[in-house]
Amino acid sequence: MSETASIKSQNNKYGIIEGVIWKQLLLFFFPMLIGSFFQQLYNTADAVVVGQFVGKEALSAVGGTTGTIINVLVGFFIAMSSGATVIISQYYGARKEEDVGNAVHTSLALAIVGGAIIMVVGLIVAPFALRAMNTPEDIMPYSLTYIRIYFYGLIPNLVYNIGAGILRAIGDSKRPLYFLIISCFVNIALDLFFVVTLKMGVAGAATATIISQLLSAILVCLSLSRSLDSYQLKVINIRFHKKILKRIFSIGLPAGFQTLMYTSSNIIIQSFINGYGTDTVAAWTSYAKIDIFFWMVISSFGISLTTFVGQNYGAGLKARIRKGVRTCLVIASGTTILISIILYFFGIYLLYLFTKDSDVIEKGMIILRYLVPTYITYVCIEIYSSSLRGMGSTLIPLIMTGIGVCVLRVVWLFTAVPINPDFRTILFSYPLTWAATSIMFIIYYQIFVRKQKIY
Repeated sequence: MSETASIKSQNNKYGIIEGVIWKQLLLFFFPMLIGSFFQQLYNTADAVVVGQFVGKEALSAVGGTTGTIINVLVGFFIAMSSGATVIISQYYGARKEEDVGNAVHTSLALAIVGGAIIMVVGLIVAPFALRAMNTPEDIMPYSLTYIRIYFYGLIPNLVYNIGAGILRAIGDSKRPLYFLIISCFVNIALDLFFVVTLKMGVAGAATATIISQLLSAILVCLSLSRSLDSYQLKVINIRFHKKILKRIFSIGLPAGFQTLMYTSSNIIIQSFINGYGTDTVAAWTSYAKIDIFFWMVISSFGISLTTFVGQNYGAGLKARIRKGVRTCLVIASGTTILISIILYFFGIYLLYLFTKDSDVIEKGMIILRYLVPTYITYVCIEIYSSSLRGMGSTLIPLIMTGIGVCVLRVVWLFTAVPINPDFRTILFSYPLTWAATSIMFIIYYQIFVRKQKIY
């Protein structure tokens, strides 16, 4: 039996390096999508409950500015930890069992230590950041309450994300999904109990979120500890392995900084939006909860493709990589068009889930119908950056994202908005930067695969 055939036989359990490509991608994608849906239901449930039972100020507090700050810090770590997912998938594809085990325990150590650091930073920085972003005064008390409680529960959040990433890296997307479904329903029940029954307001919503995240962290850790495979978690072995940590950082830090660029530019956008008043902030928050449906779909394609590429790259199946990328690009583009059509014509009914305020609904529809048709301009960024990450290329994508998304977006905001302060001028920064960055990724990807001889 050849080496490649041997690898295929050993990895047959999850089928990522063999079988019909589009079927394998979708079999991995759908559990990821459903998992992302329930992941997003944490904050969406908070928004629905406080929006309906507390008011638009509380609605603005559980999304909007607080969500942007949380995404900056938490998003950076989760993106950085994608380096662990990549190397675990590569080691698992190559059947390097000792390295898989070391990577698992290094990743969990990183989640614990990183979570503690981000928690302290978040608690200290959040009040200053909220004011620096021109948060309206009637929203400020709610925002401070929500974000402080959220950061106190950050470590379980990151432990779950790392643990789920480990399972996905070896091709298991079902168990993270089951854990999310359980914890999400717990979160909804606690939201209703704390907010509606006990009248705790945004404090109740935040408390419900961190309790349910703790539950999901416990479930994923139990699952890893009970495994008999190379990725088995042993608490006593949780520590940093220098070689592994270096590889995680080499792949993950560029991905983290890439996410930081997105979120940092979003902070600037949020600051501009805050200047338009509470109704606009509430509309933007409501739209963001609807908009997240597209992002969880496209990111699920991205995560699925990163795992697919990582395992096939580790197994040396280069021809299969390029076919997989092409297939995923076609499916993701078609799905994006379908989502855009649905949200454009039926998005108003989703806005009513969050608020009945007519002014907020009107502003929300302006945002939705302006941005939804431009989603297609982002697809190439997600697909090509995910495939490049799976092959270990992160530095150039980081630079391209920095120029195309962060720099161009900031330049647009500070030059075009003062000239034409219409709200739509701010919104145009999204399709402008997505289109520009997509072009750069298309060009670089073609150059990279030719150098790697991936035909």
